[in-house]
Amino acid sequence: QVQLVESGGGLVQAGGSLRLSCVASGTIFAINTMGWYRQAPGKQRELVATITGGGGANYADSMKGRFAIARGNAKNILYLQMNSMKPEDTAVYYCWARIPLRGDYWGQGTQVTVSS
Repeated sequence: QVQLVESGGGLVQAGGSLRLSCVASGTIFAINTMGWYRQAPGKQRELVATITGGGGANYADSMKGRFAIARGNAKNILYLQMNSMKPEDTAVYYCWARIPLRGDYWGQGTQVTVSS
């Protein structure tokens, strides 16, 4: 039984910043990899960034240099720092986790809207 809960979404002006958080709870002994995905209106869900238990990060090309993914000191916590935001960043952002011998889990999503 695993639950992922995102927070921190909202409305921000172009050029501004926003920080998202995700907390994993339930019967969890370890999480190998966590990440963020997003889905804009009328579009398919796409990768934003992933991070391994050892701290190695992978970003989609359009996010490199603007977004930063990190694990908290408690490794069931995930963050996404978003800077220099653009209207095209508007989407529902989803937290994702891969748990050994269990499978993949998704949060409910949090809305991020960037105004021009």
